[in-house]
Amino acid sequence: MSEFFVHPTSIIDEACEIGEGTRIWHFSHVLRNCRVGKGCNIGQNVMIGPDVSIGNNCKIQNNVSVYKGVRLEDDVFCGPSMVFTNVVNPRSHVNRREEFKETVVGRGASIGANATVVCGVRIGKYAFVGAGSVVTKDVPPYALVFGNPARLKGWVCWCGERLNFGGGDDAQCAACGRKYRSEGAETVVMVSEPA
Repeated sequence: MSEFFVHPTSIIDEACEIGEGTRIWHFSHVLRNCRVGKGCNIGQNVMIGPDVSIGNNCKIQNNVSVYKGVRLEDDVFCGPSMVFTNVVNPRSHVNRREEFKETVVGRGASIGANATVVCGVRIGKYAFVGAGSVVTKDVPPYALVFGNPARLKGWVCWCGERLNFGGGDDAQCAACGRKYRSEGAETVVMVSEPA
């Protein structure tokens, strides 16, 4: 008995590591030398790799391509049909495989449906990228960004609820009780877990 599930219509190339409890659904392809962590859910028509690392408990929804140069940390959510890129100035007639830019999506971050992440950025831990947004620069941890280009519109808790700082430096999540402190215009840190 396998420790993970792969739908019969999907393909896993050689030298891939698939974690226990991971499920890979219809018409997906994991290319060579990829690592997919434990407990992941890979939706329909997803392409991963080659040489991509995906953390534990990631959810990659339908129609997403995770190209070489992209790294997902644990607990990342990639919404349906969102897009990663790996070259800043692609041309069909110019080989730029040596110019792939690294993109890192931090632990617990969520990327909404149909969003585009331009290569070479870092999305901070537990950040939230709104549906349809175009991310062209780094996103701070716990940031809520949306629009084209994506701009900072607020802050979100570890649990995904929007935080209200009310003009001050401190906020507490109304849903789970975690407390946060603002340390400047583009930095928020968690200062306590719920009791």
